[in-house]
Amino acid sequence: MTPFLLNALEILVGIALLFGGGELFVAGSVALSLLLGIPQIVIGLTVVSLGTSAPELFVSLISTIQGNLGIAGADNLAVSNIVGSNIFNVLVVLGLSAAIVPLRVKSRLVRRDVPLLLGVSMAVWGMASTGRFTWQSGAALLVALVMNVVWEIRTAGENPDDVDEVETDGASTPGVAALKLAAGLGLLVGGSQLLVKGATAVALSLGVSTTVIGLTIVAAGTSMPELVTSVVAAYRGKADLAIGNVIGSNLLNQLVILGLCAVVSGGRGLAVDPVMIHRDLPIMVLTTLACLPIFWTRGVITRLEGWLLVVLYGAYLAEQLLVNMAPTYSDEYRLVALVVVAPAVMIFLVWQVLAWRQARRHA
Repeated sequence: MTPFLLNALEILVGIALLFGGGELFVAGSVALSLLLGIPQIVIGLTVVSLGTSAPELFVSLISTIQGNLGIAGADNLAVSNIVGSNIFNVLVVLGLSAAIVPLRVKSRLVRRDVPLLLGVSMAVWGMASTGRFTWQSGAALLVALVMNVVWEIRTAGENPDDVDEVETDGASTPGVAALKLAAGLGLLVGGSQLLVKGATAVALSLGVSTTVIGLTIVAAGTSMPELVTSVVAAYRGKADLAIGNVIGSNLLNQLVILGLCAVVSGGRGLAVDPVMIHRDLPIMVLTTLACLPIFWTRGVITRLEGWLLVVLYGAYLAEQLLVNMAPTYSDEYRLVALVVVAPAVMIFLVWQVLAWRQARRHA
């Protein structure tokens, strides 16, 4: 078997493992939330998010250690994996989940979790503006993580509209739920690693640069657990898990993974590519900001809004490929995106807000 076919087989096996792991992980997390009396939205924002972020943690941490050993470009992979994963989570994971089944948004997401994610994303952008994440910045992110986890637990049941109305499974026990979580996590991590390995090898054989690989293929590959878990949760009617997994994963990607990698980098700090500072980090902040009007209007993420998010990721991916594979057309593409795509998205979001206000007024 040729190396190319072997890499393609790794991609297929990785996807199969991810789907199986997603089924087990969602089942275990739902059972755990019911048995412990914890709202599913909190489980999605913490336990599920931490589990599905394990591939990002592994890839970025190993890249940071390689950077400590003097391997060129390793730091860029660590940071680009986190930034690219956050963009992928909002535009593709959340978008595809809503495209399958419109997702009802809990009020706490609009009032607390999304604004918190937006604040953290803006802080990370500010920290990166110097061109390097210091270990002090990493420590600050880890402290913010502890504060957020305590806050989530203390406020878990204070909102009446966040109480889940689902049937319990009498056959479930904490041990069975934990076993499902562990088995699902193992399949998710193993599948994502196979997928990333195969996809990266295919990309390199086609001549795509490592920067694009970090922001797109590696980011998408390590986000496959989030994608599969949220899509399966949406299909099974667990909107809390689908949305909470995306928001929680993006928080943990920055607070845990970026914070830990910056601390591990030590005195040298974690280098940030200037291109990410001026392009990809602002896009990460803007995608988070776009969640507010989408979540706010009608309290539901519609199929139309879901497909819009997916299309926007396609536009982002096309820009990445053009810059590296057809640079002569990249400036024209950016001009079209600035003059046509950006205003169209803004008009759509404003129209959604006005339509919602009009419906409320008539009601």
